[in-house]
Amino acid sequence: MDRSSLSYREKIIELVEPVLESEKMELVDVECLKGQSRWMIRIYMDKEGGVGLDDCALISGEVGDLLDVHETPPGPYNLEISSPGLDRPLARDKDFIKYAGHKVKISVAEKIDKRRNFRGKLIDFIEKNGEKVLVVDVEGKIYNIPRNIVVKANLQYEF
Repeated sequence: MDRSSLSYREKIIELVEPVLESEKMELVDVECLKGQSRWMIRIYMDKEGGVGLDDCALISGEVGDLLDVHETPPGPYNLEISSPGLDRPLARDKDFIKYAGHKVKISVAEKIDKRRNFRGKLIDFIEKNGEKVLVVDVEGKIYNIPRNIVVKANLQYEF
Protein backbone atom coordinates (compact mmCIF):
# COMPACT_ATOMS: atom_id res chain seq x y z
CA MET A 1 0.00 0.00 0.00
CA ASP A 2 1.35 3.43 -0.85
CA ARG A 3 1.30 6.40 1.55
CA SER A 4 -1.86 7.97 0.15
CA SER A 5 -3.70 4.65 0.47
CA LEU A 6 -2.56 4.37 4.09
CA SER A 7 -3.63 7.90 4.99
CA TYR A 8 -7.04 7.46 3.29
CA ARG A 9 -7.43 4.13 5.07
CA GLU A 10 -6.82 5.82 8.42
CA LYS A 11 -9.30 8.60 7.58
CA ILE A 12 -11.92 6.05 6.49
CA ILE A 13 -11.46 4.12 9.74
CA GLU A 14 -11.94 7.36 11.66
CA LEU A 15 -15.17 8.10 9.75
CA VAL A 16 -16.64 4.59 9.68
CA GLU A 17 -15.94 3.22 13.14
CA PRO A 18 -18.45 5.47 14.98
CA VAL A 19 -21.16 4.60 12.43
CA LEU A 20 -20.63 0.88 12.97
CA GLU A 21 -20.48 1.23 16.75
CA SER A 22 -23.78 3.14 16.72
CA GLU A 23 -25.31 0.13 14.92
CA LYS A 24 -23.75 -2.32 17.44
CA MET A 25 -21.24 -3.56 14.87
CA GLU A 26 -17.47 -3.88 14.90
CA LEU A 27 -15.08 -2.61 12.26
CA VAL A 28 -12.81 -5.51 11.35
CA ASP A 29 -10.68 -4.02 8.57
CA VAL A 30 -10.56 -1.46 5.77
CA GLU A 31 -8.76 -1.96 2.46
CA CYS A 32 -8.09 1.14 0.41
CA LEU A 33 -6.62 0.40 -3.02
CA LYS A 34 -5.91 2.85 -5.84
CA GLY A 35 -6.77 1.51 -9.28
CA GLN A 36 -6.07 3.10 -12.65
CA SER A 37 -9.31 5.04 -12.81
CA ARG A 38 -10.93 4.64 -9.38
CA TRP A 39 -10.40 3.61 -5.79
CA MET A 40 -11.56 0.31 -4.31
CA ILE A 41 -12.73 0.65 -0.71
CA ARG A 42 -13.51 -2.58 1.16
CA ILE A 43 -14.95 -2.47 4.63
CA TYR A 44 -15.19 -5.65 6.68
CA MET A 45 -17.54 -5.58 9.65
CA ASP A 46 -18.96 -8.01 12.15
CA LYS A 47 -21.54 -8.21 14.90
CA GLU A 48 -22.80 -10.68 17.45
CA GLY A 49 -24.66 -13.37 15.51
CA GLY A 50 -23.05 -12.40 12.20
CA VAL A 51 -23.63 -9.80 9.49
CA GLY A 52 -26.51 -10.10 7.03
CA LEU A 53 -27.35 -8.53 3.69
CA ASP A 54 -29.60 -5.91 5.34
CA ASP A 55 -26.69 -4.86 7.59
CA CYS A 56 -24.41 -4.46 4.57
CA ALA A 57 -27.02 -2.40 2.70
CA LEU A 58 -27.62 -0.13 5.70
CA ILE A 59 -23.93 0.53 6.30
CA SER A 60 -23.20 0.94 2.59
CA GLY A 61 -25.66 3.81 2.36
CA GLU A 62 -24.42 5.54 5.49
CA VAL A 63 -20.73 5.09 4.72
CA GLY A 64 -21.12 6.07 1.05
CA ASP A 65 -22.70 9.37 2.12
CA LEU A 66 -19.91 9.99 4.66
CA LEU A 67 -17.16 9.30 2.15
CA ASP A 68 -18.80 11.60 -0.41
CA VAL A 69 -19.17 14.48 2.07
CA HIS A 70 -15.54 14.15 3.19
CA GLU A 71 -14.25 13.48 -0.36
CA THR A 72 -12.34 10.54 0.98
CA PRO A 73 -10.91 9.13 -1.15
CA PRO A 74 -10.76 11.88 -3.78
CA GLY A 75 -12.42 10.97 -7.06
CA PRO A 76 -14.50 7.96 -8.05
CA TYR A 77 -14.52 4.82 -5.94
CA ASN A 78 -16.22 1.45 -5.58
CA LEU A 79 -17.42 0.59 -2.09
CA GLU A 80 -17.75 -2.98 -0.85
CA ILE A 81 -19.20 -3.78 2.56
CA SER A 82 -19.06 -7.36 3.85
CA SER A 83 -18.59 -9.70 6.74
CA PRO A 84 -15.03 -10.83 7.39
CA GLY A 85 -15.79 -14.43 6.42
CA LEU A 86 -14.34 -17.59 7.91
CA ASP A 87 -10.77 -16.44 7.26
CA ARG A 88 -11.30 -13.19 9.14
CA PRO A 89 -8.43 -10.72 8.72
CA LEU A 90 -6.53 -9.79 11.86
CA ALA A 91 -5.59 -6.17 11.30
CA ARG A 92 -5.50 -4.47 14.69
CA ASP A 93 -3.71 -5.19 17.94
CA LYS A 94 -7.05 -5.91 19.62
CA ASP A 95 -7.66 -8.69 17.05
CA PHE A 96 -4.46 -10.49 18.06
CA ILE A 97 -5.45 -10.22 21.71
CA LYS A 98 -9.03 -11.40 21.09
CA TYR A 99 -8.05 -14.39 18.93
CA ALA A 100 -5.16 -15.73 21.00
CA GLY A 101 -5.58 -19.49 21.11
CA HIS A 102 -6.90 -19.71 17.54
CA LYS A 103 -5.26 -21.00 14.37
CA VAL A 104 -3.83 -18.26 12.15
CA LYS A 105 -1.99 -17.69 8.90
CA ILE A 106 0.58 -14.89 8.98
CA SER A 107 2.72 -13.39 6.21
CA VAL A 108 5.69 -11.18 7.08
CA ALA A 109 7.80 -8.65 5.19
CA GLU A 110 11.14 -9.99 6.45
CA LYS A 111 12.15 -13.62 6.74
CA ILE A 112 12.28 -15.26 10.13
CA ASP A 113 14.26 -18.52 10.10
CA LYS A 114 14.13 -18.49 6.27
CA ARG A 115 10.29 -18.21 6.28
CA ARG A 116 7.80 -15.53 5.31
CA ASN A 117 4.60 -17.50 5.95
CA PHE A 118 3.45 -19.10 9.17
CA ARG A 119 0.43 -21.31 9.87
CA GLY A 120 -0.13 -22.26 13.45
CA LYS A 121 -1.74 -21.37 16.74
CA LEU A 122 -1.55 -17.78 17.99
CA ILE A 123 -0.37 -18.34 21.54
CA ASP A 124 -0.09 -14.74 22.72
CA PHE A 125 0.34 -11.10 21.78
CA ILE A 126 2.93 -9.50 24.05
CA GLU A 127 5.26 -6.58 24.41
CA LYS A 128 8.92 -7.61 24.47
CA ASN A 129 11.77 -5.09 24.71
CA GLY A 130 9.37 -2.28 23.78
CA GLU A 131 8.18 -4.14 20.68
CA LYS A 132 4.79 -5.80 20.07
CA VAL A 133 5.25 -9.49 19.27
CA LEU A 134 2.97 -12.31 18.12
CA VAL A 135 3.85 -15.64 19.70
CA VAL A 136 2.91 -18.40 17.27
CA ASP A 137 3.22 -22.18 17.63
CA VAL A 138 3.91 -23.80 14.24
CA GLU A 139 3.92 -27.59 14.63
CA GLY A 140 5.55 -27.39 18.05
CA LYS A 141 8.10 -24.69 17.22
CA ILE A 142 7.50 -21.29 18.82
CA TYR A 143 8.09 -18.16 16.71
CA ASN A 144 8.19 -14.61 18.05
CA ILE A 145 6.97 -12.47 15.16
CA PRO A 146 7.40 -8.70 15.47
CA ARG A 147 4.04 -7.00 14.87
CA ASN A 148 5.64 -4.29 12.71
CA ILE A 149 6.70 -6.78 10.00
CA VAL A 150 3.30 -8.51 9.70
CA VAL A 151 1.98 -7.89 6.18
CA LYS A 152 -1.15 -9.99 6.44
CA ALA A 153 -2.78 -12.11 9.12
CA ASN A 154 -5.97 -14.17 8.99
CA LEU A 155 -7.81 -16.64 11.16
CA GLN A 156 -7.73 -20.18 9.82
CA TYR A 157 -11.11 -21.81 10.09
CA GLU A 158 -11.06 -25.17 11.85
CA PHE A 159 -13.45 -27.80 10.45
